[in-house]
Amino acid sequence: MGQIISLTTDDGNQLSAYRADPTGTPRGGLVLVQEIFGVNGHIRSVADKFASEGYLVIAPALFDRIEKGLELGYTPDDVKRGVELKGKVSLDQALTDVAAALKVAAEAGKVGIVGYCWGGLISWAAACKADGFACAVPYYGGGIQNMIGEQPRIPVMMHFGDQDHSIPLPEVEKIQAGHPDIPVHVYSAGHGFNCSERGSYDADASAKAYERTLAFFRQHIG
Repeated sequence: MGQIISLTTDDGNQLSAYRADPTGTPRGGLVLVQEIFGVNGHIRSVADKFASEGYLVIAPALFDRIEKGLELGYTPDDVKRGVELKGKVSLDQALTDVAAALKVAAEAGKVGIVGYCWGGLISWAAACKADGFACAVPYYGGGIQNMIGEQPRIPVMMHFGDQDHSIPLPEVEKIQAGHPDIPVHVYSAGHGFNCSERGSYDADASAKAYERTLAFFRQHIG
C-alpha cells in the first residue's frame, strides 16, 4: 500500500518518509510520528491501517538527520540505540521534520497528527507549537508531564497505560489535572501497548485506543 518518499525541510534537511495512500478520495491527512525505533515495519503497518480508513498518512523518518534508513527492533540493545539517537535530535528539529510531512499530508485536506512513545511527545509539542494541524493524538508520550504548562492550539486526545514504568500513573494524573478539558484515556496496560511486536502489547487496550482515535479523527478531520 505504501511507498518511500523524500521530504525537504525548511532548514534544508532531506529525509525519507513512508507514504500510505487510501483507496479513493482521502478523508484527510495524518502525520504519524515514530517511536525511538525508526520508521520500521510496525510503524509502516500502523500507517497502512490508518490509510485503510481513508487517510493519506505520512510517517517521517526523524532519525535520518543522524543516520539514513535506520530501523530498529525491540531488544535491549535496540532500545539503548534508540534512546541515544533520540538524544541527538532536538524537539525543534523533529517539529521541523514533522512540518515537512504536514505539507504533503495536506494534499488530502485537514491533517491530524498521531505519535507513539517519543512520537507522542512530539505530537503534543506540535499541538502546542506548530501551525496547520486539525487535531493531535499522543500515545504514551514520555516527557509530556514536563510540558504541562504548554497550551494546545487544537483538540487533543491522549492514551496512557497504568502499568507504564516510564510514565508512572501519578505523572499521568498531573497531566489530567493540568488539562482537565483534554480526554486522557488510561488503560490497564504498559508502555508500548499498541505495538504488536513488543512484549508489552495489549490487544484489548490497543483496540479500544484505536477505536477512540479513529472517532476523534472522524470528528476533527473527516
